[in-house]
Amino acid sequence: MNQQAGRWEFFTNHARVLLTIARDPAATRIRNIATVCHIAERTAQSIVTDLEQAGYLSRERVGRRTCYTLHLDGTLRHPAEAHLPVRELLELFTRHDNEH
Repeated sequence: MNQQAGRWEFFTNHARVLLTIARDPAATRIRNIATVCHIAERTAQSIVTDLEQAGYLSRERVGRRTCYTLHLDGTLRHPAEAHLPVRELLELFTRHDNEH
């Protein structure tokens, strides 16, 4: 990878966290989310809170675990993609996961 390409990324941390939860909503811990996304646990916790407040997911404690429910009918936030449901983004990036 050249230096120019290393200066920006295609996905935000919010998108990474949402994809990580979509891949395993019942067994994901903040620590695991942070590890998979290469971010700090506090950052992961803050992002999960943001996603919950924006209506993209809800959380429920089950024993010592937190289970996530994704709300996939919401749309993306940027005006250029506001017509696209979150479901389509997640299906695009988790399709390969579901084939195995």
